[in-house]
Amino acid sequence: MIFKRLFSLSYVLLQGILLFAACGHADHLDHTQTDAALQKSRYVSVRGNDLNKGTESKPFRTIARALEAISPGDTIFVREGAYHEKVMISKSGSSAKLITIKPYPNEAVAIDGEGLSIFGTEALVTIRNARFIQFEGFEIRNFKTQAKGNDVNGIIIDQGSKNITVRNNRVHHIENNASPQDGRSGHGILVIGNTAEALQDIIVEDNTIHDCNTGYSENLTINGYVDGFIIRRNKVYNGENIGIVAAGGYAANATASLNYVRNGLISQNEVYDIDGRTGPIPAFAQHNGAIGIYIDGARDIIVERNSVYRCGRGIGLVSETDHFPTRDCIVRNNEVYHNSLAGISLGGYLNYTGGGTLKCYVVNNTLFHNNIDKGYFDEIEGEIRLVESCTENIIQNNIIVAQPNSVFIHKYTNTGKSNAIDYNLYFSTGEGQWIWNGKVIRDQHTWKSTLIGDTHTIFGQDPGFISTTQADFGLRDSSPALAKGKFIGQAIHGELDLSGQARFESNRISIGAFQK
Repeated sequence: MIFKRLFSLSYVLLQGILLFAACGHADHLDHTQTDAALQKSRYVSVRGNDLNKGTESKPFRTIARALEAISPGDTIFVREGAYHEKVMISKSGSSAKLITIKPYPNEAVAIDGEGLSIFGTEALVTIRNARFIQFEGFEIRNFKTQAKGNDVNGIIIDQGSKNITVRNNRVHHIENNASPQDGRSGHGILVIGNTAEALQDIIVEDNTIHDCNTGYSENLTINGYVDGFIIRRNKVYNGENIGIVAAGGYAANATASLNYVRNGLISQNEVYDIDGRTGPIPAFAQHNGAIGIYIDGARDIIVERNSVYRCGRGIGLVSETDHFPTRDCIVRNNEVYHNSLAGISLGGYLNYTGGGTLKCYVVNNTLFHNNIDKGYFDEIEGEIRLVESCTENIIQNNIIVAQPNSVFIHKYTNTGKSNAIDYNLYFSTGEGQWIWNGKVIRDQHTWKSTLIGDTHTIFGQDPGFISTTQADFGLRDSSPALAKGKFIGQAIHGELDLSGQARFESNRISIGAFQK
């Protein structure tokens, strides 16, 4: 079933990308037509007037007024300056006539929340029950609250919106600074399926999100009934909680069967310097548990070709909520390094949730020198960590380089079953070890016999990275990882490695995130 779903998802996403590209070309052509053309441009300027007609020579003053005036196929050009307003986008375009909102070419435009009031859940930009919208190129900044009960956001997409692209925006200083005991919450970008109609064909790409105080929430969130999305080439950094999350089980949607994210791609993002110790969560005060990329109670998600470093944990395939396991997901071709705790974590939390992680793949990742700090129980969590209810997961073709006297793989309990581990490369310049169901294992022979597997793995050979000091984890010609992995299938491994090169040649695949 997962192969069919992945093929269908890839086909749908490809068609969506082609459609958006085609529509963008049509938009360019329409700008060369006469004034009688159906597609028009509306203009906004800080020196304009909302009583104007919205032409280039007589622009509107506010983005809100321009949104009132648009029709399918129109483009709103916003002239340089700062606009202190909350923007609500609720009109729709069509597949042939996108609505586009963007700055005038080569001009910098900020939507600035300084001085704006916040009541309940609000955003500087909201895309609500809309279709075929492109929002791109803005700075979204300075939306802050200290009041109890507010949820402050840079951008929200919700209520069944479809065919939405949010591209090339810079979102920063979105801050909930309420007292920690008041349970503060906020998001840089929030994609939330909160109705009986799914959010679909959502693309969030090439954005930068930084320096946001999100409290108990996250920097870039996909939650609830979202069916079909792409989160790619975003940069997320300097956050106090999770970088990117695809979630389920958090009451975003009132119907339990709809209340989880599905069929998505999280690709080519860079997530770093996410430090939970700077936020309000008591458990993070001593231990940085903020995860860079987090799949929590979601299904059929691909996490590929991302760089995650200097976070709490690197990548999580985890369930925090009973009855919402993370399942049928793939984590592949990522580099995960220098994180405070585990590099990649699977399973439910100890003595907390039984949701678990089911039938997921962790393949062709490169993990390097994570576990900088001790875990919540004064333990080493492990480069790869399995906690509660991990069942039928495959961990294969990964380069796992542990710090001296650290842990390669740590399975905490005897819950879960049938996890297949093989064709990995383990290396440490000092003693490396494994922990399996509480048993410490210090040699490869005991590890193999305990696991009853990992028979094709490479032990103790330097993987031959180009430069660990420069975090260049490409492989030298002499690397023992070259062409030593096991090929499962393109649907599992993907077409490209982390550098954009072909992932395999003649069904020969290397271990780690890079083919070479």
